[in-house]
Amino acid sequence: MKKFAGTGIALVTPFKKDFSVDVEGLKKVVEFVIEGGVEYLVVLGTTAETATLTPEEKEVVIATVVEVNAGRLPLVLGVGGNNTMKVVEELKTRDFSKFDAILSVSPYYNKPTQEGIYQHFKAVAEASPVPVILYNVPGRTASNVLPTTVLRLATDFKNIIAIKEAAGDIVQAMRLIQHKPKDFLVISGDDMITLPMVLAGGSGVISVIGQGFPRAFSEMVRLGLERKVSEAYEIHYQLADAIDMIFEQGNPAGIKEIFKIKGITENTVRLPLVNVDKNLAERLSDFTIKNS
Repeated sequence: MKKFAGTGIALVTPFKKDFSVDVEGLKKVVEFVIEGGVEYLVVLGTTAETATLTPEEKEVVIATVVEVNAGRLPLVLGVGGNNTMKVVEELKTRDFSKFDAILSVSPYYNKPTQEGIYQHFKAVAEASPVPVILYNVPGRTASNVLPTTVLRLATDFKNIIAIKEAAGDIVQAMRLIQHKPKDFLVISGDDMITLPMVLAGGSGVISVIGQGFPRAFSEMVRLGLERKVSEAYEIHYQLADAIDMIFEQGNPAGIKEIFKIKGITENTVRLPLVNVDKNLAERLSDFTIKNS
């Protein structure tokens, strides 16, 4: 479980100007965040624009990250959806030998009840050959996985080891931390409240801003885990404006703009996402140049 304490990175999928997957750009991103000192990598999460990738492109992304990482950091693979049978089928047929866990989002669009969410993740847990990290992100799924449901799952299935909690509700996160089983991890899925969650007893973050500023953000999380509060908050407030900006016009348009500014990849996103506007691009450029 300790391998998922600290900063995980929800990797982008870089695209070329013609919208094809930029394999060389992805290699650069992976090297950049590893050199920045993060603890683990998350492949094919929301930030990867996974919903717009073909099955063949997903395999290219997986193979590229596995190759470049070369066993240096733990890897988590996004395996989720709103068709339980399809998710279970992937879990039963995919090779997970290079992965340490899966990140599985709560079913979206269908708007299941809490019992439906429990039964979905029960099926996921029973089919998964690797540990499961739940992912609660009500802003995208239209349903909130309540603490009672999370705690029930954490108690009933030993291979459900953590939750990426992205409800943006610090009180809900604290309820999870207060009542969770001893070894269960509560991981922030919201960059802005990562430090308060860590100081409340959370285990770290799966981050977006962390791939733009990996050294600073991962150091902030480590300082928080060490209870060095003043030092951690100093970094938090240095990055707070950037956190707001990268989500201002949608994720991952903001973080891809930072990669363009840093000369790592293009800022191309696929429809229905669009690039950030000129005003935000200029503000991101000013911040990045000042904090590079």
